[in-house]
Amino acid sequence: MINRVVLVGRLTRDPELRYTPNGVAVANFGIAVNRPFTNQQGEREADFFNCVVWRKQAENVANYLKKGSLAGIDGRLQSRRYENQEGRRVNVVEVQAESVQFLEPRNASGGSGSPRNDYAGAQGGGNQGYGQQNQGGGSSNLNDDPFANDGQPIDISDDDLPF
Repeated sequence: MINRVVLVGRLTRDPELRYTPNGVAVANFGIAVNRPFTNQQGEREADFFNCVVWRKQAENVANYLKKGSLAGIDGRLQSRRYENQEGRRVNVVEVQAESVQFLEPRNASGGSGSPRNDYAGAQGGGNQGYGQQNQGGGSSNLNDDPFANDGQPIDISDDDLPF
């Protein structure tokens, strides 16, 4: 049997971080995923999903993501049932996120929060290209592009091309 969900979308609200009585972190957030087609009026519609993430990933999501942030979610669907205050049975289907990838720098979604430097480290050490620290002790500017041509033509021989 397979229960796998992969989503890429934007958070619809700031993550809500809580802790269980045993001290385990859990974060809840919503994500909107655009549909790959437009409706009859030419507008793009979206689907909205509630997500839950646990432990260290929950703390990282709460610290680094906010409403509007672009994120990739890998996880599974889980359903649960409870009785609300009026005595009605409520069925809920949520995405239990096993992995959350931050797909843009924190300030890219228009936030005014303080920037974080260890962005890639928050995702479990993955090399995401954001906030990489210079480990060698020398100075390095992450915005330097060694392949930038500065508007000048690049002289490459046909013998140097791999195709």
